[in-house]
Amino acid sequence: MKPIWIVDDDQSIRFVLEKALLRENLPTRSFTQARDVLSALAQCSDDDAPRVLVSDIRMPGGSGLDLLDKVKEKYPALPVIIMTAYSDLDSAVSAFQGGAFEYLPKPFDVPKAVELIRRAVEESEREEVAQELITEAPEMMGQAPAMQDVFRAIGRLSQSNVTVMITGESGSGKELVARALHKHSPRAKGPFVAINTAAIPKDLLESELFGHERGAFTGAQAMRRGRFEQADGGTLFLDEIGDMPFDLQTRLLRVLSDGHFYRVGGHSAVKTNVRVIAATHQNLEQRVKEGGFREDLFHRLNVIRLRLPPLRERREDIAVLTRHFLQQSAVQLGVEPKRISEAALAWLGNFAFPGNVRQLENICHWLTVMAPAQVIEPKDLPPEVGVMTAGPGEAPTALPLPENSMPLAPVQAYIPEPAPESATAGSWPTPEAATAAPVPAQPGSADEAAAAAWEQGLEAEALALLASGRNDVWDALTRRFEARLIEAALATTRGRRIEAAQKLGIGRNTITRKIQELGLE
Repeated sequence: MKPIWIVDDDQSIRFVLEKALLRENLPTRSFTQARDVLSALAQCSDDDAPRVLVSDIRMPGGSGLDLLDKVKEKYPALPVIIMTAYSDLDSAVSAFQGGAFEYLPKPFDVPKAVELIRRAVEESEREEVAQELITEAPEMMGQAPAMQDVFRAIGRLSQSNVTVMITGESGSGKELVARALHKHSPRAKGPFVAINTAAIPKDLLESELFGHERGAFTGAQAMRRGRFEQADGGTLFLDEIGDMPFDLQTRLLRVLSDGHFYRVGGHSAVKTNVRVIAATHQNLEQRVKEGGFREDLFHRLNVIRLRLPPLRERREDIAVLTRHFLQQSAVQLGVEPKRISEAALAWLGNFAFPGNVRQLENICHWLTVMAPAQVIEPKDLPPEVGVMTAGPGEAPTALPLPENSMPLAPVQAYIPEPAPESATAGSWPTPEAATAAPVPAQPGSADEAAAAAWEQGLEAEALALLASGRNDVWDALTRRFEARLIEAALATTRGRRIEAAQKLGIGRNTITRKIQELGLE
């Protein structure tokens, strides 16, 4: 097993961690300063590289934050834990911006430190398996005519540097198409950098895209390169471009025009050579009419438009994708792959999949954990598969759930993503329209009664708190809801926090912080 590298000039800290990790059968290698770590990294092969790096923040020969930056350049997936005194907590928080896995305040509780390192080891192993799967698995799968059209378009566009706009519903695989365009292009040896403009707060997005100079704003302790600089010589994928704030659209237009931009707080123009691929699930023409998107930027991005079909338009691919995702989930979880019966496949093939390929992948993860037998039958499928079904060209209709189906969790675990604004009359109904009526389990069931009781209890508590004159009702009820939601997600993943965070659509650090804040340890 790859060792855990410990970097600290305090011999007692190194000794305590070495002994504690040895008792857990985790090998270690210790260093007294950052300079020695960089020297060892330069000489070691990938097989000798550390599994996790645990580093102090203040050391002779270079700080832990400088070490973090240099290590991430060579091993971007390596989990790095920063140890810091309480007086250095501001610096530790800034370490997250540099990609730290977690920080460990001194003095620390040894069992908690070991648990944190173990979580980092699990994350590292999971990333390694995921990378192998990415390397070995085909980039995209599909025999449907609609997907064959996409493959042909990728082949034609890959040898060009033209800007591409990918449209399609959420979860349909737009980033996979962007990666394929990059991989088969003359820029393949350059970096592929992706950013979801809808997932980053407006006040941070400018810094993420263009970088910032030291002292540009509170917390900017060092100069940071933005995504445009990181993607120099390669491809920048701007996902959900329709959600970009209007004032930033002007800056983006300038970069697309001449390749120059300024870092936040900077006075010197930076030149970059980047191919931009944008994606959106929205109707940008409508956004332009409403004044929410610049028309000149729309025409600059919309040089070539590539539409990615939703999963319901490529039903013949559902079987091969299901078997692929079941195999992938089994490797990630270290279990024997499960097989799926033709009857269960037929049931999946008749499902509307409002969440598209991403929803199918999540269902396969759930089945790998929750299905009781090695062969998956219709009764083993999750409840939401029985909610919306449809034949080719038909509107979704409600069907009874499979017999003996197991609920995902006390809290509804699946929330459909909104349909694209480009939906027109006569097209597939939006998830909101298809689920306008409540969709609990069969009428009169224990699940329905429990859900109704929970909602009534929540409403009663809200009324009581409002009547009491308290001014923190929102916070009080939000904490309860967040706690129930996180507990439900952890229940479906058997306590695996990273998987729970993925299911909830939040970051790894966010779920860790929420668990601590809500007292769910």
